[in-house]
Amino acid sequence: MSALPLDATGRAPARRGTHIALPVALAVLALPLVTAAHHARPAPYGDRLTVHARVDGVDHASPVGDPALRAKGRAVEAYDKESGSRRWTYTRAGRRPVALLPAPGHAFTLWNDGLVTDTARGSVRWHRAVPASADWLRTPDARGGAGVLQPLTPDAGMLAVVTPHRIAAYRTSDGDLRWVLPARPGCAFAPAHSVRRGGALLVAQPCAGPAAAWTAQVVAVDDYGRIVPGRTPLGNGDVRRGPGGSGSPEN
Repeated sequence: MSALPLDATGRAPARRGTHIALPVALAVLALPLVTAAHHARPAPYGDRLTVHARVDGVDHASPVGDPALRAKGRAVEAYDKESGSRRWTYTRAGRRPVALLPAPGHAFTLWNDGLVTDTARGSVRWHRAVPASADWLRTPDARGGAGVLQPLTPDAGMLAVVTPHRIAAYRTSDGDLRWVLPARPGCAFAPAHSVRRGGALLVAQPCAGPAAAWTAQVVAVDDYGRIVPGRTPLGNGDVRRGPGGSGSPEN
């Protein structure tokens, strides 16, 4: 076996493989620490969503059709409509669900801290805080959140969140805020007193004082905002086709 060549100092040079192996070894040792730190981070908004694995040969993580929803204690639970097996369970630390709205491809939840969430296909897609709603939800006037969550289109492409102070509309594909309608001075929206007529959502807006006209105490909205004569609504990010076939978002 031949001896290693000596360098100018008379010492054998370090093997090249040693320089490569050391960083690799350190990276391998550090990987569990990085992974542990990642899992130790608190979930945003206290979310804890559990997608239930295969039960009775059914993969509930990739279901077909929308589940049935139920608020049970502090959790929102989704069940397969045919088998009754749980698909997923969603909780938020220290919070409880107040109202649920099932819609095609979505499960909207209003929580007691005034947060609205959208859960779809076993994942939480977005969160939106509703200003000045947490205290109101604790009062009898809130009626358990009745009427707060309202779909504005048949496919739930737009969601209205109705509270006494305002109506806010969100695009459900990404939670983008599209428009806000404040209540008139001296008036307040009553979410529990709403009705749908065709493509319009009619919401009661009772006003203080006997002189308030009844027309001021009901508002009609759709996915483009308040319905009034001669309005020119902004678009909601959808593409409109012109006479020549070209299209661009209205907003």
